[in-house]
Amino acid sequence: MLGEVGDKWVSRLHQNVAKDLRTKGWSQTEIAETLGSTQSTISRQMQKPPVSLNSSADEATIDGWSHELSLALNSMGPEAHVVRQRLVVEFQFTGNNTIRYDKTLTGLDLEEGQEQRALLRRLEWAAGRLDVRRIEHSIPAVGLNIASCSKGAKSPEEVAAFPGKITLVGGELRHHETPSFGSSNHLASVLIDSHQIDSAKVSILNIRPPLSESAVNTQHVEKVCKQLGYSFSLAPKGKVDSQDSRIDVLLDEGDFGWEPTLYVLAHNPLDLIDRTHQLLSAMGVSE
Repeated sequence: MLGEVGDKWVSRLHQNVAKDLRTKGWSQTEIAETLGSTQSTISRQMQKPPVSLNSSADEATIDGWSHELSLALNSMGPEAHVVRQRLVVEFQFTGNNTIRYDKTLTGLDLEEGQEQRALLRRLEWAAGRLDVRRIEHSIPAVGLNIASCSKGAKSPEEVAAFPGKITLVGGELRHHETPSFGSSNHLASVLIDSHQIDSAKVSILNIRPPLSESAVNTQHVEKVCKQLGYSFSLAPKGKVDSQDSRIDVLLDEGDFGWEPTLYVLAHNPLDLIDRTHQLLSAMGVSE
């Protein structure tokens, strides 16, 4: 609901700006670089009629805005680059309820301390995104945890996680302490070992794999991963020894006195939660 209108007006805005700049002598490549698109996409947009909006008044607003934007861009030329973006978005709902955001994007990289604080916040957001109805039957006896690191991390001390794990209390997922660096040992080690092989993976979560007659249903897990396009490897006692350069899912089948564990990895904590929900649904262990 929130994104449908915005997606359409951005598409119409891009189409109009692209066509205006093309008539002013800009190449499709120059237009694509300015709009953050590709030459092939610009080429297709040039051939299509403008995206229709829900009302003619909205179309007139976007068309006028795109004309102003194309004139301004042309005056600066294709060599100009954006150094900061300010986004103001307001949603008005029934009942006189309004949500408004005013955000600035600077294009600057965070300093080390800022990056660590941002990572800790993402872990908090990720934990809040977990759906208890999907995850409740897959929480390991040792507890669920989410861990994440920055790219280039080399030791467990550089991995942030939740001290004391995430547990199910009164039908709700709870973590009794805020995430911190160096608070996980085993899960952090698995992440670091995986990160050395697949540098794009910086987040990991542990869940209990599906069982068949008290044994891990390895074939089922591998089949689901293949269907979803995820790489699958075995990791006995958390030892990562994958021959694949991409690591998405690791399975520790367990041993006597050692609980079986399914490790899910992703590019960031929020994507990790979405990937975990998807896996659980495909394996038939969610609601």
